Amino acid sequence: MALGLLAGGGYAVFSLLGGDAQDDEQVTSARKPLAAFLAGWAAHDARKAARYTDTPDSAASLLTSVLTNLKPSKTTIDAAGGRKKDDGEVDFPFTVSMTVPGAGDLTWRSRARVVDTSGSWKVAFTSPTVHPELTSGQTLALKSTGNRARVLDAEGDPLQADSLVGTVDPATGKGASGLEARYDKVLSGGGKAGKSLVAADRESGRAVKNLGTEAKAAGRPVRTTIDPRVQRAAADALADFDGNAAIVAVNPDNGRILAAANRPGGLNRALEGRYPPGSTFKVVTAAALLKGGLRPGDPAACPKFADVDGQRFENQDQFDLPSGSTFRDVFARSCNTYFVNARGWLSDTALRDAAQAFGIGGSWDVGASTYDGSVPVNTGDNDKAAATIGQARVLASPLVMASMAATVKNGGFDQPVLVPDEVRKKYRAPARLDTEVAGRLRELMRATVTSGSAHALKGLPGEPHAKTGTAEFGGDNPPRTHAWMIGYQGGSDLAWSVLLEDGGSGGADAGPVAARFLRALAR
Repeated sequence: MALGLLAGGGYAVFSLLGGDAQDDEQVTSARKPLAAFLAGWAAHDARKAARYTDTPDSAASLLTSVLTNLKPSKTTIDAAGGRKKDDGEVDFPFTVSMTVPGAGDLTWRSRARVVDTSGSWKVAFTSPTVHPELTSGQTLALKSTGNRARVLDAEGDPLQADSLVGTVDPATGKGASGLEARYDKVLSGGGKAGKSLVAADRESGRAVKNLGTEAKAAGRPVRTTIDPRVQRAAADALADFDGNAAIVAVNPDNGRILAAANRPGGLNRALEGRYPPGSTFKVVTAAALLKGGLRPGDPAACPKFADVDGQRFENQDQFDLPSGSTFRDVFARSCNTYFVNARGWLSDTALRDAAQAFGIGGSWDVGASTYDGSVPVNTGDNDKAAATIGQARVLASPLVMASMAATVKNGGFDQPVLVPDEVRKKYRAPARLDTEVAGRLRELMRATVTSGSAHALKGLPGEPHAKTGTAEFGGDNPPRTHAWMIGYQGGSDLAWSVLLEDGGSGGADAGPVAARFLRALAR
């Protein structure tokens, strides 16, 4: 006949099935402390369980460690009848079953020895009591099985772009940042797999032995549009810059993001950074002016200074252009004073409206976290003056600026995409870039390379078109500046942006970086 004891509380169940009425009296006596020990363990009460052992402090410490590491949501322990040994001890086999988040159902068999210590029966506790393969100084823990799927590039290989991919928490196996965090459930198989039971060193936490309980299913890989060749070229182009920097490349024909390189890793400034774009924003200002009737060959004055209600604007190094200069010239040379003085031809909403045709300020569904830019309606003359040259409250990410160049080449905005399978609804710009305006912007950006501030690209294959930017930030005197260059290749499906934080001048500093990037792709 079976003897039974059941203890449970929703998350814990313990049962002990013994012998019959003819059981030895010592076996019957030994069964009581064992039952209390296993019931406490099953109830996740380490101290209560430890009171029925011969080493309460050691038992409580190890059981606490195991329960903390595994965090079981349910524990069931089934013990069979005891067997008296020649030395007077009683041996009880038992089976532990745990439901553990991330690892599923774990089951193992063990044995407990119960001894008579001065007339009182106690569980003789050692590390193998918890699990037969544990030794002194070890505990039970979880580790990733390697079944977590990978973030892939466009060719199906693991993506080599750490700040973009992100990290996985080694303790929990969950994605902690980047695409690893955003697609944690996809990559881990819904959180139901990806970990296995191991014996670990209690001091270091290092896994020393796999105990054979493997996760049941792998996750699904996340495939991106990153072209490994373009990504390598972008990363290599930034290698010699000591500060924070980013390069983004997109395909103008379909918006696919080909590269998103960050230096150093950590913050994904390529997609999420918020910066004043400086004179690269003159592409938008030029679009607004061209739509209003201005032509590239129209006369354009470029003095050293422009004053707006007591605020002085100047050109970089206080240059000016001679009489007879045209709009093509002031765009190519990036003359701030011309654009500031042209503000009177623009309404307070003109820059915001022109920016909308480039998708700036929308809500992009890229398949990753992005900052999609901001061009507010102007609130006054000084605000508008600064906005014409990409300062004041105008902000953008390197991705936004690469997309701006792609829009010029393509003739219309096509929202960038990084993870096509996860994009639910691409953002559509509320306005379309005028065909004639787009053609004239292409003319202006090519002139910036052949006779203007983007001369670092002159002579490179692929007929590069570009715009430089030197964006003030921080309020220091003299001002600190971010260095920008954006552009596209006339002979290929490539648009790009380069940002060097606190990097100096767009033409002198960002230009050579862009040139290294394009040369690498031309090989």
